[in-house]
Amino acid sequence: MSVILKATNISKQYRLGLVGTGTISHDLNRWWASIRGKEDPYLKVGAVNDRSTKADSDYVWALQDINFEVQKGEVLGIIGKNGAGKSTLLKILSRVTTPTTGEIKTKGRIASLLEVGTGFHPELTGRENIYLNGAILGMSKAEIKAKEEEIIEFSGCARYVDTPVKRYSSGMRVRLAFAVAAFLEPDILVIDEVLAVGDAEFQKKAIGKMQDISKGDGRTVLFVSHNMAAVKSLCTRAIVLEHGKVVHEGATEECVDYYLRGEDTEETSNLIERSDRTGNGKLLFKDILFLNNKLEPISQVISGEPLILKIFISKLMEVEFDKLTFVLNFQDNYGNNVVSCITDEMGVNFAPLESQDFFYFKIPELNLRAENYYIRLMLFEGTTRSEDLLDKVEKVAVCQVLPGDIWKVGNINRGSYSSIIPAVCTF
Repeated sequence: MSVILKATNISKQYRLGLVGTGTISHDLNRWWASIRGKEDPYLKVGAVNDRSTKADSDYVWALQDINFEVQKGEVLGIIGKNGAGKSTLLKILSRVTTPTTGEIKTKGRIASLLEVGTGFHPELTGRENIYLNGAILGMSKAEIKAKEEEIIEFSGCARYVDTPVKRYSSGMRVRLAFAVAAFLEPDILVIDEVLAVGDAEFQKKAIGKMQDISKGDGRTVLFVSHNMAAVKSLCTRAIVLEHGKVVHEGATEECVDYYLRGEDTEETSNLIERSDRTGNGKLLFKDILFLNNKLEPISQVISGEPLILKIFISKLMEVEFDKLTFVLNFQDNYGNNVVSCITDEMGVNFAPLESQDFFYFKIPELNLRAENYYIRLMLFEGTTRSEDLLDKVEKVAVCQVLPGDIWKVGNINRGSYSSIIPAVCTF
Protein backbone atom coordinates (compact mmCIF):
# COMPACT_ATOMS: atom_id res chain seq x y z
CA MET A 1 0.00 0.00 0.00
CA SER A 2 1.17 3.51 -0.81
CA VAL A 3 0.86 6.70 1.24
CA ILE A 4 -1.97 8.82 -0.18
CA LEU A 5 -1.96 11.57 2.47
CA LYS A 6 0.81 12.85 4.71
CA ALA A 7 0.52 15.57 7.36
CA THR A 8 3.80 17.04 8.59
CA ASN A 9 4.06 19.39 11.60
CA ILE A 10 0.56 20.80 11.08
CA SER A 11 -0.33 23.64 13.45
CA LYS A 12 -3.16 26.18 13.31
CA GLN A 13 -3.27 29.38 15.34
CA TYR A 14 -6.33 31.58 15.75
CA ARG A 15 -6.75 35.04 17.26
CA LEU A 16 -9.46 35.13 19.93
CA GLY A 17 -12.22 37.71 20.21
CA LEU A 18 -13.55 40.14 17.65
CA VAL A 19 -11.25 41.45 14.94
CA GLY A 20 -10.50 45.03 15.98
CA THR A 21 -7.71 47.32 17.14
CA GLY A 22 -4.34 45.65 17.16
CA THR A 23 -5.00 43.45 14.12
CA ILE A 24 -3.21 45.75 11.64
CA SER A 25 -0.29 46.24 14.00
CA HIS A 26 0.04 42.47 14.35
CA ASP A 27 0.00 42.07 10.58
CA LEU A 28 2.66 44.75 10.21
CA ASN A 29 4.80 43.07 12.85
CA ARG A 30 4.51 39.79 10.97
CA TRP A 31 5.37 41.49 7.67
CA TRP A 32 8.39 43.28 9.15
CA ALA A 33 9.66 40.02 10.66
CA SER A 34 9.36 38.24 7.31
CA ILE A 35 11.21 41.11 5.53
CA ARG A 36 14.11 40.69 7.96
CA GLY A 37 14.04 36.91 7.63
CA LYS A 38 12.89 36.49 11.23
CA GLU A 39 10.37 34.06 12.67
CA ASP A 40 6.74 35.19 12.99
CA PRO A 41 6.72 36.76 16.51
CA TYR A 42 3.19 35.51 17.22
CA LEU A 43 4.10 31.86 16.69
CA LYS A 44 5.89 32.04 20.04
CA VAL A 45 2.70 32.95 21.89
CA GLY A 46 -0.73 31.42 22.30
CA ALA A 47 -2.56 29.19 24.73
CA VAL A 48 -3.26 25.46 24.48
CA ASN A 49 -6.61 24.59 22.88
CA ASP A 50 -8.68 23.93 26.03
CA ARG A 51 -12.23 25.28 25.61
CA SER A 52 -13.03 24.87 29.34
CA THR A 53 -10.34 27.27 30.61
CA LYS A 54 -10.37 31.05 30.64
CA ALA A 55 -8.27 32.71 27.93
CA ASP A 56 -4.95 34.19 29.10
CA SER A 57 -3.69 35.07 25.61
CA ASP A 58 -5.04 36.74 22.47
CA TYR A 59 -3.98 33.68 20.47
CA VAL A 60 -4.85 30.00 20.75
CA TRP A 61 -3.35 26.95 19.08
CA ALA A 62 -6.27 24.97 17.67
CA LEU A 63 -3.75 22.38 16.46
CA GLN A 64 -0.11 21.83 17.39
CA ASP A 65 2.48 19.67 15.61
CA ILE A 66 0.15 17.11 14.04
CA ASN A 67 1.96 14.33 12.17
CA PHE A 68 0.43 11.25 10.55
CA GLU A 69 0.23 9.27 7.32
CA VAL A 70 -2.74 7.59 5.67
CA GLN A 71 -2.37 4.62 3.34
CA LYS A 72 -4.43 4.16 0.18
CA GLY A 73 -7.65 2.25 0.98
CA GLU A 74 -7.40 2.97 4.71
CA VAL A 75 -10.29 4.29 6.84
CA LEU A 76 -8.82 6.60 9.46
CA GLY A 77 -10.97 7.55 12.44
CA ILE A 78 -10.28 10.92 14.10
CA ILE A 79 -11.80 11.04 17.57
CA GLY A 80 -11.73 13.41 20.52
CA LYS A 81 -13.92 15.63 22.66
CA ASN A 82 -15.68 18.76 21.41
CA GLY A 83 -13.07 21.44 20.80
CA ALA A 84 -10.18 18.99 20.46
CA GLY A 85 -9.38 20.25 16.95
CA LYS A 86 -10.96 17.53 14.79
CA SER A 87 -12.97 19.81 12.49
CA THR A 88 -10.06 22.25 12.16
CA LEU A 89 -7.83 19.39 11.03
CA LEU A 90 -10.36 18.23 8.45
CA LYS A 91 -10.75 21.77 7.10
CA ILE A 92 -7.00 21.95 6.60
CA LEU A 93 -6.95 18.52 4.94
CA SER A 94 -9.81 19.63 2.66
CA ARG A 95 -8.04 22.89 1.74
CA VAL A 96 -10.86 24.96 3.26
CA THR A 97 -8.29 26.74 5.41
CA THR A 98 -4.50 26.80 5.46
CA PRO A 99 -2.26 25.65 8.30
CA THR A 100 -0.22 28.22 10.21
CA THR A 101 2.78 25.90 9.99
CA GLY A 102 3.43 22.56 8.33
CA GLU A 103 2.23 21.02 5.09
CA ILE A 104 -0.21 18.48 3.70
CA LYS A 105 0.74 16.23 0.79
CA THR A 106 -2.02 14.31 -1.00
CA LYS A 107 -2.47 12.26 -4.14
CA GLY A 108 -5.72 12.49 -6.09
CA ARG A 109 -9.07 14.22 -5.60
CA ILE A 110 -10.50 15.04 -2.17
CA ALA A 111 -14.26 15.25 -1.48
CA SER A 112 -15.35 16.79 1.81
CA LEU A 113 -18.55 16.52 3.81
CA LEU A 114 -17.81 18.84 6.71
CA GLU A 115 -21.30 20.01 7.62
CA VAL A 116 -24.87 19.73 6.37
CA GLY A 117 -25.16 21.07 2.83
CA THR A 118 -21.46 21.87 2.39
CA GLY A 119 -20.86 23.00 -1.20
CA PHE A 120 -24.57 23.13 -2.07
CA HIS A 121 -26.12 26.25 -3.54
CA PRO A 122 -29.54 26.71 -1.88
CA GLU A 123 -31.16 28.23 -4.97
CA LEU A 124 -30.14 25.35 -7.25
CA THR A 125 -32.05 22.08 -7.43
CA GLY A 126 -30.66 18.84 -6.10
CA ARG A 127 -29.86 17.67 -9.62
CA GLU A 128 -28.05 20.92 -10.46
CA ASN A 129 -26.04 20.66 -7.24
CA ILE A 130 -24.93 17.16 -8.23
CA TYR A 131 -23.38 18.63 -11.41
CA LEU A 132 -21.97 21.62 -9.50
CA ASN A 133 -20.21 19.39 -6.95
CA GLY A 134 -18.93 17.10 -9.68
CA ALA A 135 -17.44 20.06 -11.52
CA ILE A 136 -15.76 21.26 -8.30
CA LEU A 137 -14.20 17.79 -8.01
CA GLY A 138 -12.84 18.14 -11.54
CA MET A 139 -15.17 15.65 -13.22
CA SER A 140 -16.53 16.04 -16.74
CA LYS A 141 -20.26 16.35 -17.44
CA ALA A 142 -20.23 12.86 -19.01
CA GLU A 143 -18.63 11.34 -15.87
CA ILE A 144 -21.21 12.99 -13.63
CA LYS A 145 -24.12 11.92 -15.85
CA ALA A 146 -22.98 8.29 -15.69
CA LYS A 147 -23.35 8.41 -11.89
CA GLU A 148 -26.42 10.66 -11.69
CA GLU A 149 -29.12 7.99 -11.29
CA GLU A 150 -27.08 6.01 -8.73
CA ILE A 151 -26.64 9.17 -6.66
CA ILE A 152 -30.35 10.02 -6.73
CA GLU A 153 -31.41 6.47 -5.90
CA PHE A 154 -28.96 6.14 -3.00
CA SER A 155 -29.97 9.50 -1.51
CA GLY A 156 -33.67 8.57 -1.44
CA CYS A 157 -34.56 12.10 -2.63
CA ALA A 158 -35.88 11.23 -6.10
CA ARG A 159 -39.19 13.05 -5.55
CA TYR A 160 -37.44 16.32 -4.66
CA VAL A 161 -34.34 16.15 -6.86
CA ASP A 162 -35.64 18.93 -9.13
CA THR A 163 -36.64 21.14 -6.18
CA PRO A 164 -34.31 23.89 -4.86
CA VAL A 165 -32.12 22.58 -2.03
CA LYS A 166 -33.22 25.46 0.25
CA ARG A 167 -36.53 23.59 0.67
CA TYR A 168 -34.82 20.36 1.82
CA SER A 169 -34.75 19.27 5.44
CA SER A 170 -31.31 18.91 7.06
CA GLY A 171 -31.64 15.13 6.75
CA MET A 172 -32.40 15.33 3.02
CA ARG A 173 -29.45 17.65 2.44
CA VAL A 174 -27.02 15.33 4.17
CA ARG A 175 -28.42 12.33 2.26
CA LEU A 176 -27.84 14.02 -1.09
CA ALA A 177 -24.49 15.52 -0.06
CA PHE A 178 -23.18 12.13 1.09
CA ALA A 179 -24.42 10.41 -2.06
CA VAL A 180 -22.67 13.00 -4.24
CA ALA A 181 -19.41 12.75 -2.28
CA ALA A 182 -19.46 8.92 -2.27
CA PHE A 183 -20.47 8.21 -5.87
CA LEU A 184 -18.38 10.83 -7.66
CA GLU A 185 -15.34 8.68 -6.85
CA PRO A 186 -12.92 10.91 -4.94
CA ASP A 187 -9.60 9.35 -4.00
CA ILE A 188 -10.01 10.67 -0.45
CA LEU A 189 -13.41 11.13 1.23
CA VAL A 190 -13.46 13.41 4.30
CA ILE A 191 -16.52 13.13 6.58
CA ASP A 192 -17.14 15.15 9.75
CA GLU A 193 -19.98 13.94 12.01
CA VAL A 194 -22.66 14.73 9.43
CA LEU A 195 -24.15 11.22 9.50
CA ALA A 196 -25.60 12.01 12.94
CA VAL A 197 -28.20 14.13 11.13
CA GLY A 198 -29.53 11.20 9.08
CA ASP A 199 -32.00 8.59 10.27
CA ALA A 200 -31.04 5.04 11.31
CA GLU A 201 -31.74 3.57 7.87
CA PHE A 202 -29.51 6.11 6.12
CA GLN A 203 -26.71 5.76 8.70
CA LYS A 204 -26.59 2.03 8.00
CA LYS A 205 -26.51 2.63 4.23
CA ALA A 206 -23.82 5.29 4.58
CA ILE A 207 -21.55 3.13 6.75
CA GLY A 208 -22.00 0.24 4.31
CA LYS A 209 -21.12 2.51 1.39
CA MET A 210 -17.98 3.78 3.14
CA GLN A 211 -16.90 0.18 3.73
CA ASP A 212 -17.45 -0.55 0.02
CA ILE A 213 -15.47 2.56 -0.92
CA SER A 214 -12.44 1.53 1.15
CA LYS A 215 -12.48 -2.26 0.71
CA GLY A 216 -13.96 -2.66 -2.75
CA ASP A 217 -12.73 0.45 -4.54
CA GLY A 218 -9.50 0.93 -2.57
CA ARG A 219 -10.25 4.55 -1.80
CA THR A 220 -9.41 6.37 1.42
CA VAL A 221 -11.83 7.71 4.06
CA LEU A 222 -11.14 10.13 6.92
CA PHE A 223 -14.00 9.81 9.40
CA VAL A 224 -14.75 12.04 12.39
CA SER A 225 -17.53 10.96 14.74
CA HIS A 226 -18.52 10.88 18.40
CA ASN A 227 -20.28 7.58 17.71
CA MET A 228 -17.68 5.10 18.93
CA ALA A 229 -19.65 2.10 17.67
CA ALA A 230 -19.55 3.50 14.12
CA VAL A 231 -15.82 4.26 14.46
CA LYS A 232 -15.10 0.72 15.63
CA SER A 233 -17.14 -0.92 12.88
CA LEU A 234 -15.81 1.26 10.06
CA CYS A 235 -12.25 2.41 10.76
CA THR A 236 -9.10 0.37 10.25
CA ARG A 237 -6.98 2.77 12.31
CA ALA A 238 -7.56 5.87 14.44
CA ILE A 239 -5.94 8.88 16.10
CA VAL A 240 -7.11 10.62 19.28
CA LEU A 241 -6.91 14.41 19.53
CA GLU A 242 -6.79 16.23 22.84
CA HIS A 243 -6.33 20.02 23.21
CA GLY A 244 -5.15 20.21 19.59
CA LYS A 245 -2.51 17.48 19.86
CA VAL A 246 -2.37 13.81 18.87
CA VAL A 247 -2.26 11.91 22.18
CA HIS A 248 -2.78 8.39 20.84
CA GLU A 249 -2.49 6.67 17.48
CA GLY A 250 -2.90 3.05 16.46
CA ALA A 251 -5.50 0.30 16.16
CA THR A 252 -9.10 1.49 16.34
CA GLU A 253 -9.93 -0.64 19.40
CA GLU A 254 -6.98 0.78 21.35
CA CYS A 255 -7.82 4.37 20.43
CA VAL A 256 -11.50 3.99 21.34
CA ASP A 257 -10.50 2.45 24.71
CA TYR A 258 -8.11 5.36 25.29
CA TYR A 259 -10.84 7.89 24.46
CA LEU A 260 -13.43 6.18 26.66
CA ARG A 261 -11.06 6.09 29.62
CA GLY A 262 -11.19 9.89 29.59
CA GLU A 263 -8.50 12.30 30.71
CA ASP A 264 -10.27 13.07 33.99
CA THR A 265 -10.95 9.50 35.14
CA GLU A 266 -9.90 9.20 38.77
CA GLU A 267 -8.85 6.08 40.64
CA THR A 268 -11.65 6.37 43.21
CA SER A 269 -14.87 8.28 43.78
CA ASN A 270 -14.58 8.99 47.56
CA LEU A 271 -17.88 7.25 48.09
CA ILE A 272 -17.03 6.59 51.75
CA GLU A 273 -17.44 10.32 52.47
CA ARG A 274 -21.11 10.36 51.45
CA SER A 275 -23.38 11.10 54.40
CA ASP A 276 -26.72 10.69 52.57
CA ARG A 277 -26.85 6.90 53.04
CA THR A 278 -29.09 4.50 54.93
CA GLY A 279 -28.48 1.13 56.63
CA ASN A 280 -26.97 -0.13 59.88
CA GLY A 281 -23.43 0.72 58.72
CA LYS A 282 -21.72 -2.62 59.49
CA LEU A 283 -20.34 -2.55 55.95
CA LEU A 284 -20.14 0.55 53.77
CA PHE A 285 -19.58 1.10 50.07
CA LYS A 286 -16.19 2.78 49.87
CA ASP A 287 -15.58 3.34 46.17
CA ILE A 288 -16.79 2.35 42.71
CA LEU A 289 -14.83 2.16 39.49
CA PHE A 290 -16.04 1.58 35.91
CA LEU A 291 -13.68 -0.71 33.98
CA ASN A 292 -13.41 -2.24 30.51
CA ASN A 293 -12.52 -5.87 29.74
CA LYS A 294 -8.84 -5.08 30.28
CA LEU A 295 -9.68 -3.78 33.79
CA GLU A 296 -8.75 -0.25 32.71
CA PRO A 297 -10.79 2.68 34.11
CA ILE A 298 -13.31 4.18 31.67
CA SER A 299 -15.63 7.19 31.78
CA GLN A 300 -18.08 5.94 29.11
CA VAL A 301 -19.26 2.60 27.76
CA ILE A 302 -20.65 1.68 24.34
CA SER A 303 -24.13 0.13 24.31
CA GLY A 304 -23.90 -3.65 23.91
CA GLU A 305 -20.29 -3.89 25.12
CA PRO A 306 -18.94 -5.26 28.43
CA LEU A 307 -18.89 -3.18 31.62
CA ILE A 308 -17.12 -4.19 34.83
CA LEU A 309 -17.78 -2.42 38.12
CA LYS A 310 -15.12 -2.70 40.81
CA ILE A 311 -16.87 -2.20 44.16
CA PHE A 312 -14.78 -1.40 47.26
CA ILE A 313 -16.15 -2.18 50.73
CA SER A 314 -15.25 -0.73 54.14
CA LYS A 315 -15.70 -3.26 56.99
CA LEU A 316 -16.66 -1.62 60.27
CA MET A 317 -18.30 -4.56 62.11
CA GLU A 318 -18.46 -8.35 61.85
CA VAL A 319 -21.03 -9.77 59.44
CA GLU A 320 -21.82 -13.18 57.94
CA PHE A 321 -20.29 -12.74 54.51
CA ASP A 322 -21.91 -15.86 53.05
CA LYS A 323 -25.32 -14.25 53.69
CA LEU A 324 -24.61 -10.97 51.85
CA THR A 325 -26.76 -9.83 48.94
CA PHE A 326 -25.65 -7.05 46.61
CA VAL A 327 -28.14 -4.99 44.59
CA LEU A 328 -27.24 -2.80 41.63
CA ASN A 329 -29.82 -0.49 40.03
CA PHE A 330 -29.55 1.54 36.83
CA GLN A 331 -31.97 4.47 37.17
CA ASP A 332 -33.26 7.15 34.79
CA ASN A 333 -33.34 10.89 35.52
CA TYR A 334 -36.63 10.49 37.40
CA GLY A 335 -35.30 7.83 39.78
CA ASN A 336 -37.10 4.95 38.04
CA ASN A 337 -35.29 1.61 38.03
CA VAL A 338 -34.46 0.71 34.44
CA VAL A 339 -32.51 -2.42 35.40
CA SER A 340 -32.00 -4.27 38.69
CA CYS A 341 -29.32 -6.90 39.32
CA ILE A 342 -29.59 -8.88 42.60
CA THR A 343 -26.88 -11.39 43.54
CA ASP A 344 -29.07 -13.79 45.55
CA GLU A 345 -30.87 -14.53 42.27
CA MET A 346 -27.47 -15.18 40.67
CA GLY A 347 -26.33 -17.68 43.31
CA VAL A 348 -23.35 -15.57 44.42
CA ASN A 349 -21.60 -16.40 47.72
CA PHE A 350 -19.68 -13.44 49.18
CA ALA A 351 -17.52 -15.56 51.54
CA PRO A 352 -14.31 -14.54 49.64
CA LEU A 353 -15.03 -10.93 50.60
CA GLU A 354 -14.00 -11.79 54.16
CA SER A 355 -10.32 -11.74 53.10
CA GLN A 356 -10.45 -8.77 50.69
CA ASP A 357 -12.16 -5.39 50.44
CA PHE A 358 -13.49 -5.39 46.86
CA PHE A 359 -15.33 -7.47 44.29
CA TYR A 360 -16.00 -7.27 40.54
CA PHE A 361 -19.46 -7.07 39.06
CA LYS A 362 -19.27 -7.89 35.36
CA ILE A 363 -21.99 -7.21 32.81
CA PRO A 364 -20.97 -9.14 29.66
CA GLU A 365 -23.15 -6.99 27.37
CA LEU A 366 -24.57 -3.69 28.60
CA ASN A 367 -27.76 -3.80 26.55
CA LEU A 368 -28.97 -0.37 27.58
CA ARG A 369 -29.76 2.25 24.99
CA ALA A 370 -27.70 5.42 24.73
CA GLU A 371 -28.47 7.55 27.78
CA ASN A 372 -27.02 8.66 31.11
CA TYR A 373 -27.98 6.38 34.00
CA TYR A 374 -27.62 6.85 37.75
CA ILE A 375 -26.16 3.96 39.74
CA ARG A 376 -27.73 2.95 43.08
CA LEU A 377 -25.97 0.42 45.34
CA MET A 378 -27.44 -1.64 48.18
CA LEU A 379 -25.95 -4.33 50.44
CA PHE A 380 -27.97 -6.66 52.67
CA GLU A 381 -27.14 -9.31 55.28
CA GLY A 382 -29.70 -12.11 55.30
CA THR A 383 -32.86 -11.01 53.52
CA THR A 384 -33.45 -7.99 51.30
CA ARG A 385 -35.84 -6.49 53.87
CA SER A 386 -35.13 -3.03 55.29
CA GLU A 387 -34.12 -4.38 58.71
CA ASP A 388 -31.24 -6.32 57.10
CA LEU A 389 -29.93 -3.35 55.08
CA LEU A 390 -26.22 -2.71 55.64
CA ASP A 391 -25.73 0.20 53.27
CA LYS A 392 -27.70 1.99 50.56
CA VAL A 393 -26.44 4.95 48.52
CA GLU A 394 -28.41 6.75 45.82
CA LYS A 395 -26.81 8.25 42.70
CA VAL A 396 -23.40 6.76 43.43
CA ALA A 397 -22.18 7.61 39.92
CA VAL A 398 -23.42 8.38 36.43
CA CYS A 399 -22.95 5.68 33.81
CA GLN A 400 -22.78 7.32 30.39
CA VAL A 401 -23.85 4.85 27.69
CA LEU A 402 -22.97 5.71 24.08
CA PRO A 403 -24.90 4.44 21.01
CA GLY A 404 -23.94 0.95 19.88
CA ASP A 405 -24.89 -2.04 17.75
CA ILE A 406 -26.64 -4.17 20.39
CA TRP A 407 -27.99 -6.76 17.98
CA LYS A 408 -24.76 -6.95 15.90
CA VAL A 409 -26.59 -6.34 12.60
CA GLY A 410 -25.08 -2.98 11.67
CA ASN A 411 -27.83 -0.80 13.18
CA ILE A 412 -26.76 1.80 15.76
CA ASN A 413 -29.44 2.04 18.43
CA ARG A 414 -31.40 5.12 19.46
CA GLY A 415 -32.03 6.65 22.89
CA SER A 416 -34.48 5.47 25.57
CA TYR A 417 -34.44 2.20 27.45
CA SER A 418 -34.11 -1.54 26.93
CA SER A 419 -33.33 -4.61 29.02
CA ILE A 420 -30.05 -6.08 30.19
CA ILE A 421 -28.69 -9.63 30.32
CA PRO A 422 -27.62 -11.29 33.61
CA ALA A 423 -24.31 -10.21 35.13
CA VAL A 424 -21.41 -12.06 36.79
CA CYS A 425 -19.97 -11.32 40.24
CA THR A 426 -16.33 -12.33 40.90
CA PHE A 427 -13.67 -11.73 43.54
